[in-house]
Amino acid sequence: MPAHAQPAADKSAAEKQLAEGRFTIVAPFPPGGPVDVLSRILADGLGKRYGQTVVVDNVAGAAGNLGIDRVKRAKGDGHTLLVVPAGNLTINPTLMPNFPFSIEKDFVPITMLAKAPNVLVASPALKLRSAKELVALAKAKPATLFYASPGVGSGLHLAGELFKQQAEVDITHVPYKGTGPALNDVLGGVVPLMFSNLPATLPFIKDGKLVALGITDAARSPVAPDIPTLAEQGIAGVQVTSWYGLLAPAGTPPAVVEQLARDAAAVLAEPATRDKLQAQGLSDATMKPADFAAHIRAETATWARIIKARNIVAE
Repeated sequence: MPAHAQPAADKSAAEKQLAEGRFTIVAPFPPGGPVDVLSRILADGLGKRYGQTVVVDNVAGAAGNLGIDRVKRAKGDGHTLLVVPAGNLTINPTLMPNFPFSIEKDFVPITMLAKAPNVLVASPALKLRSAKELVALAKAKPATLFYASPGVGSGLHLAGELFKQQAEVDITHVPYKGTGPALNDVLGGVVPLMFSNLPATLPFIKDGKLVALGITDAARSPVAPDIPTLAEQGIAGVQVTSWYGLLAPAGTPPAVVEQLARDAAAVLAEPATRDKLQAQGLSDATMKPADFAAHIRAETATWARIIKARNIVAE
């Protein structure tokens, strides 16, 4: 009997159904990134639990939409699953003209898998020590400061727009094609500010090449507990984390969805898995399916307001 497998008599009907066939986990992006890493962690765990083959299928293309479409068309029996970043679920439905899916109608949320905090960083040349000081400077000199992002409509661009709204400041957006070029120009002093994923910037913060002004999460990060949140500095409502979720096709039975959520939580709680997550700058963020569905709805509504208010159009 494979490790972690249970005696048949102890299994629920949902577990028995899941043990009846091989799994496919669709990762709608190329191998190597967090989506791929999480898919393979989950594949390993489900394979051990159910004694079944679990295939990770990297269906990249169309900003993730090719893989998402593959899962939309699959049978809702719990054996075809989707691991996907937040933006595909909560930003693209508003940002993309003629978005080809209804996240609410075409899919069933199972659980958030993992998340990574984002951080507002500044070039040392600005001589700022906090987000509070940045707000004061931006109000004293409106429209003279710039912030970089990986591209129009990216989560980090929208984090900047949400910050501007909540802090009531005017800072100009400078879009790049990817995180790497944007971060390089902030490090080089070409653009003074950026919202970035904390794991990507932490080495530069520690070396003094960037100044961390605030974390965009509800609580400080255990990875960098000395960096205060924006809320602690009086800038409320800017909670923007990079997270990744697990979904199934519409029609998947509720009992199967609940069982898969429990399975994912068990896999991600294992010490070896936590080490793998930490290596990616991620932490376990599992939750119940109903809570995950509510989170998707709330975040989608937040980004829809920002996108429409700021007239953001996909490039």
